[in-house]
Amino acid sequence: MTTSSKTLYPLPQQQVRQSVRRVFVKDLVLAALIGIHRHEKDGRQRVRINLEMEVVETEKPVQDRLADVVCYEDVVTAIRSIVSAGHINLVESLAELVADRCLMNPQVIKVQVRVEKLDVFADASSVGVEIERFNLG
Repeated sequence: MTTSSKTLYPLPQQQVRQSVRRVFVKDLVLAALIGIHRHEKDGRQRVRINLEMEVVETEKPVQDRLADVVCYEDVVTAIRSIVSAGHINLVESLAELVADRCLMNPQVIKVQVRVEKLDVFADASSVGVEIERFNLG
């Protein structure tokens, strides 16, 4: 007699994943006081900021209300506020400030931030940094 039994095993933790939504800001260009050199402390220069946030989706569907989602307008307003607050030495520091602000929202579980200085070298379109941070709380 042959019996067909299916034994179910739990998935390894790496394979268990919640549904996520990606919220992004692309090519936000702002005039920033940024840099370590004397000429960078005296005037603003263009930076381009790109970010993508992974947002946990709740079990209930979005009800077409702003309260149900991460508001990208709030994110852009926060980035503008960070940039206008004063001089920042490093693009790395600006990226960390933006990431920290995004991760203040408990729905955001991961953020990737890219900060580029656009006018540093005549023969390069940009220079900068990209970071990835996680909300472990």
